[in-house]
Amino acid sequence: MTDSTGGTETATSAARQRSGRTRWALVAGASLVSVALGAYEISPASVTPLVRESLGVGDAAAGLVVSVMFGTAVVASLPIGAMLDRTDSRRAVAVAVLVLFVAGVWGWIAGERGAFLSVLGSRILGGVAYVVVWNASIDIVSEAVTGARRATAVGVFTASGPVGFALGQSTAPAIAARFGWPAIFLAFNGLALVGLAVFWPTSRGLGAVGGDAPPTRAEFGDVLRDRAVWTVGGLGFLGYSLYLFVNSWAPSYLTDVVGLSLGVSGLLVAAFPAVGVLARVSSGLLSDRLFGGRRRPVVLASFVVAAPLVASVVATRSVVALLAVLLVAGFAVQLTLGLSFAYVRELVDPRVAATAVAFQTAVGLAGAFAAPIVGGAVIERAGYTAAFLAASALGVLGVVLAWRAPEPGR
Repeated sequence: MTDSTGGTETATSAARQRSGRTRWALVAGASLVSVALGAYEISPASVTPLVRESLGVGDAAAGLVVSVMFGTAVVASLPIGAMLDRTDSRRAVAVAVLVLFVAGVWGWIAGERGAFLSVLGSRILGGVAYVVVWNASIDIVSEAVTGARRATAVGVFTASGPVGFALGQSTAPAIAARFGWPAIFLAFNGLALVGLAVFWPTSRGLGAVGGDAPPTRAEFGDVLRDRAVWTVGGLGFLGYSLYLFVNSWAPSYLTDVVGLSLGVSGLLVAAFPAVGVLARVSSGLLSDRLFGGRRRPVVLASFVVAAPLVASVVATRSVVALLAVLLVAGFAVQLTLGLSFAYVRELVDPRVAATAVAFQTAVGLAGAFAAPIVGGAVIERAGYTAAFLAASALGVLGVVLAWRAPEPGR
């Protein structure tokens, strides 16, 4: 990361002076905070019947308790990214952890009282905390681990997403059974605090505003007008659309059409996001080591493999074959999700890198928000086969877009 501005030179110097152990401790600390927020985000999905009964709402409203955080991220990500480029990202992470505590207590009290709208308000506040941690951490990790290992470090951090989801989904029912379902809003705050305790000392000297003055509005506008940024943003949109479509509708397909039990279909589909831990770490390693820092070949391969596999789900009946398809497709799709954040920030001036990351987050999560809804509408009108073929067509579009994507610095 190079820049002529004094603030960025200071941050780069700080990054070079810290040991490899300190750098990876920083990544671990930021990842723990993100894992806690991911678990907080998804945990209501595992206790939906309890949420529905306690709050007196239907399925759609109960689902909103989860999806409202995605919607918040879409709306808030870009303004927060602009803010992070003008303030201390390291301090912003600390404030976000405190906000998570407030959101957790608020949600717990509202849930105990059966106040649906108040629960949603707490989730919106938690969504803001999530966006701050995600965008700021990617920015700081990218500063701390420079050069040939940057994409690897960002990939390791983004793996916190599926880890958090797995933690929240697997532990929420037990927490609800012992302490009542509203306790899920408090359960993961301790993990966030542990992560902050590791992150804070290891990130000293990073995340500060570069240069003598913050980025201008014109510089922010340059990010939003950059065709390369929009191209990589489009790849993120398509990748997240495929990811959430399969996660949302493959279980129903396996139950309704293939005839598997809910338990078996759930276990099979769980392989799709779970393999993301390996994929998101591997995306950076492949790009940095195998392709000499080039980003486009990994993203292109991601969609080339994913597109036909998503279509093949509706042509497969064997449980073993379905498991193999979901594992490979999940790995392929999440190569893009792991790499795109390192990719997009390398296309812009370091002074507005957080804005580029925020743009990528907003566009990607817009795909995550829309895909389950659009997929459900297609299934209602034309059936599962048409929906999975349409999802595969998104993968083909990803191949075309990746083929035209630029390399950073080229």
